[in-house]
Formats: sequence, structure tokens, C-alpha cells
Amino acid sequence: MSAGESMEDAVGKVRAFLRKAGYGGQILFSRDTIFTVEDASRTVGAPREAILKTIVLQADGVFVLALMSGVNRVDLKAVRKLLPGVKKISMASPETVLEYSGFAVGGVPPVGFPAEIEALLDEDLFLQETVWAAAGTDHAFFPVSPEELLRMTKGRKAAIKKEGKGPAAPSPEGCSLSAPFGYDGLEPSIKGPRKPDGLQGLDEDFQVVVNNSGEDVPA
Repeated sequence: MSAGESMEDAVGKVRAFLRKAGYGGQILFSRDTIFTVEDASRTVGAPREAILKTIVLQADGVFVLALMSGVNRVDLKAVRKLLPGVKKISMASPETVLEYSGFAVGGVPPVGFPAEIEALLDEDLFLQETVWAAAGTDHAFFPVSPEELLRMTKGRKAAIKKEGKGPAAPSPEGCSLSAPFGYDGLEPSIKGPRKPDGLQGLDEDFQVVVNNSGEDVPA
């Protein structure tokens, strides 16, 4: 996030969007940052496929979101074919994303941008009941069903994953998660995975908690 923007500001933009969109779940908070899909998967007790990566692209200078399953890479050629008339498509740099949105790499959410952005949702997300998305910083995230995410982003389900083996696309796209977590105040909770062990609720926004033993949980 920018120097003049706090964690509260960044998460607040996501929270405001979610409330306006009628989201019925909760924003969760982590004590530490986690930068890999593997760590995020282990922390929330969900498969890597259920970790959402928000990738900000530029299509002839216009921002486009590719919302990917954690195990998939985005196929830029496939994305370009879905955007008639676009000649050049590339990943936006972390600096560009931060300047435009106020969201830093590791915490880029799928919602809450300054203006509505076209969103393409990896069709593999719809194999999951719930996916886990960053909520504005690498200390905050939220669970959401792919169908609700599709509705909130006004996006399109699309075949945009890169076929074949290889390393994941470079992160500006990663969503960072960690344990332990606390709850935001959005109610009621949506149906989703069981709360991971060691979690406890938050009475107020932006508090940080540790596990039930009072000890820090290592990343």
C-alpha cells in the first residue's frame, strides 16, 4: 500500500465493497504474512486449488483481472482472445498496481478497486465450494464461493489457465495468508470450510490474535 495509506484503509476499501455487494461472510486477519500458495493452503486447511490468486493485467493499458486457482498459471494469449480488439496484454507491475489501487503485492484483492474492472475467473475455481482471497493486505483475507465472487465482480467464467507443467506465474498475483487468524465484524458467516484450529474471534477490527495457548504460531 502507499506510504500514506494504512492497513485499515486498504482493508476498509474491501470491507466497504463487500458490504455494499451483500457479502454475508467475514474478513479474517493474520498475525504474520505468508507469501506462497503452499503455506496459505496449509494455514487455512484448504487445498492449494482453493487459494485465489488475483492477477492484475493491462490490456492496451486498460486494467483487467485474472482470478486464478492457486495451482494454475494465467495464459495471456487465452485472455487476449477473450478481449476483442486488444493487441497487447501484460501483467501490471507491482508499482503500477499499488499506484492505481493502493493494494500492495501479496494483498491484492479481487474487489475494492477505484473503478469497476473486467474480471475473468479461472474455470477451475468452480470446482471448489469455497476459495480464499486476499482482502487488501497480506494480513487479511476472506472466504467466498466462486459463484458469489462471479456475481460480485460481474465477471466471466473463462478457460484462462496455462496448460502444461511449469512454475507458477510470478507473484504480483499471490494472495498471502498466515496463522493465526481473527474475525472481522461482517455477519452472518457464510458456509465454508471449518475454522482452522487455534482461531479466535475479534471483538474489534484490526486486532491481532495468537493461538489459544497464547503462543505465536510460526509461519
